Amino acid sequence: MALALLSSVLPGAGPPDGPSEGSRPYENRLRPIDDPAPILADHPEFVAPIEETARFEAPILVDDPGADLEVRAWRFSYNARGIVEVPNRLRGDRTAIVVVHPWGIDDGQGWATPEPAGAAFQCTPVKNEVVLDHAREVVDPFLRGMRDRVGLVVYSLPGTEDPIRAKLYRSIRRSPTAEERGEGREELAAALRSFSYRGEAMPTGFPVSTETPTIDYLGRFPGLDAGPTYDPPGFWELPIPVMAPISVEPEDVVAYDGEGYEALRDFLKAEGIRHVLLTGYNTDMCVCSTTAGYENLRRDFDVFLVGDATIATFPANPRPSLATNAAVSFAALDLFITQVSWIRAGGDPTAGDPPRAHPGGSDTP
Repeated sequence: MALALLSSVLPGAGPPDGPSEGSRPYENRLRPIDDPAPILADHPEFVAPIEETARFEAPILVDDPGADLEVRAWRFSYNARGIVEVPNRLRGDRTAIVVVHPWGIDDGQGWATPEPAGAAFQCTPVKNEVVLDHAREVVDPFLRGMRDRVGLVVYSLPGTEDPIRAKLYRSIRRSPTAEERGEGREELAAALRSFSYRGEAMPTGFPVSTETPTIDYLGRFPGLDAGPTYDPPGFWELPIPVMAPISVEPEDVVAYDGEGYEALRDFLKAEGIRHVLLTGYNTDMCVCSTTAGYENLRRDFDVFLVGDATIATFPANPRPSLATNAAVSFAALDLFITQVSWIRAGGDPTAGDPPRAHPGGSDTP
């Protein structure tokens, strides 16, 4: 019963109908890895290490002619009864880094979580600060180190392109001038700081059924309400910027959820992109199912989720580490997972042993 239920919630769990046009044979040889070190151990405050000991190495999968980027990755297979690690060689100019929903809230730009009881992004200012720290310590350094080695850096934001963000960011249609960017920064600050972030307080009392009080209680006082009661009308129509800890460069691109996946797909293909290194927020929700989420992207591109450059929602916990571990682990059933230290320029990913942890838990070879 459990296996049937699991299979029913995994898209594409069955084998493909047949080899695609232009296919090549792949020898799925699994070599056991002796004494494997934990995976995703570089940033345990944001993602708890993966400690599965049943690990195998398979032959190289993506092998672009003229490749200049190594991306070691892994996935979990119940049928193989463990983690399968796969080396890949990618052409950087055919690779995009996509950062899902790096919303700039409570970061000094002016967009703020409504008080006294509003919810946005990670829902509370305290949890938002954890995500801002993660962007500062993991995502932005990753982008800085890789920007000159990949074809594109793309951010996805909610809504559609509005007049302010059209001046701030390059989109799939056009690039603003330096003068327009300056105007956009001023207009963004004015729009965000002029808004009243005052919503209603939590209810102090309400009627509940004498027979089934939990139904009324949870209906009138839900765990999350981001509607106009607590988030004032107009809050979600404000021009949400990319979070301040991320240094957006003029050549970076912003794609908007409201414009749909097809527009993003066609833009990436027109730019020659075949591979995606996927990062962002939140692993269990937006990174999975929004416009730039992997449920869309994996239909048309080789997608590698950068496990330590993402954070899952973490209600009832002060840190996201266990939640992110769980979200990444589940995604690994149907997606390849990598990490920042497994993405490197040049070299041969099949040479030598798989990356091993140094003392202290780092997976950096």
